[in-house]
Amino acid sequence: MKTNTLIQNKEKNRISLNVLSSMLVGVFSALFFGSSFASGPALYTAANPVSSITSNIQGEGGLSSEPSISNAPNAAILLYHHVSSSTPASTSISPEAFKSHMEYLDAHHTVVPLQDVVSAIQNNTTLPEKAVAITFDDGYANILNNAHPILADLGFPYTIFINPDEIGVGPKQLTWEQVIAMHNDGVVFANHTLDHLHMLNGEQAMDERTWLDKVWQNVKSAEKKIEDKLDISLKYLAYPFGEYNTALANKLKTEGYIGFGQHSGAVGPTSNMQALPRFPAAGPYANLATLKTKLNSLAMPVTHSSHENPRMTTRNLSSPISLTINSDDVRLTQVNCFFGGDTIETSVEGNVLSFTLDRTLPVGRSRVNCTAPSKTQAGRYYWYSTPFFVADEKGNYPD
Repeated sequence: MKTNTLIQNKEKNRISLNVLSSMLVGVFSALFFGSSFASGPALYTAANPVSSITSNIQGEGGLSSEPSISNAPNAAILLYHHVSSSTPASTSISPEAFKSHMEYLDAHHTVVPLQDVVSAIQNNTTLPEKAVAITFDDGYANILNNAHPILADLGFPYTIFINPDEIGVGPKQLTWEQVIAMHNDGVVFANHTLDHLHMLNGEQAMDERTWLDKVWQNVKSAEKKIEDKLDISLKYLAYPFGEYNTALANKLKTEGYIGFGQHSGAVGPTSNMQALPRFPAAGPYANLATLKTKLNSLAMPVTHSSHENPRMTTRNLSSPISLTINSDDVRLTQVNCFFGGDTIETSVEGNVLSFTLDRTLPVGRSRVNCTAPSKTQAGRYYWYSTPFFVADEKGNYPD
């Protein structure tokens, strides 16, 4: 394999270009602007706001000179599972479609290591314009067979979240020998729990401390197995099925972990580091035409949400959800929120966006996506996702 060498060479070139680009952007800004969240089928019943975004773009009349251009770090994180034409359609992308995704990224974006994204957000340092990180969940062998040659040829870094107790067990999984060889070649591996459990199963029937101790032991054991095999411990956790609650997120923060979800949106300085969103890019989300808008999205600068816990104890919202947005670049007069493919009622008062949901939440995973155009970056949209997790009558979550 040649991934490590390719990545190193390509990154050297990108770094030189990015340094020059950053210097030019800084000079331009100074002169002209002054100081002025296997994952089972149906990951979510997510809305697809791209068509409305396109109509909003056509309605934009040009750039506004009032808000300042932000140099805050911003990136889109992509999520894949299978790269194969013979695996479950809901979590798969064909090798041909995956190659088209990667070729588009090579032409229009800068692919960076996931660690660079996390570090930039934590330290408020810059990322390349239109930065993208590539991730996979579950450690399937078809990642090595079908995705890796494409990624290696382009010199793209990527991260695989694995379940250590599943590696080498099933015929569709990577073996530890393959994982070690890929790791030595520059591929990054991180924690997806030992065995891909539903972390919230039974949570509401248990004492919270008992439940949290149980699931955290699983996380710790998985992290240790990865460290023992690969001599690396990033303390990154991708929640299986994207499911988490506030207690679990708080535990990650206390233990120094970064968490990754499966709700959509770009990441930036105000993102929740224990529930960073990723854009699913396979199954129903593999269409490159709609993915392009997501890749160009900006992290909605939400500084407060009235919806504190994504784990729901009821299937209906008792009151509107309010999001406080800290930026004058978000054109809230043209905000749209979506649920299940439909627009939902919204209201805006100052910098507070509120939305209501008058329908019953489904058992399992769902979310509301809100988008609003940027005033200064034509054709780019701020994106924020509010996830909901609803257990069945037995307190369990479906695949």
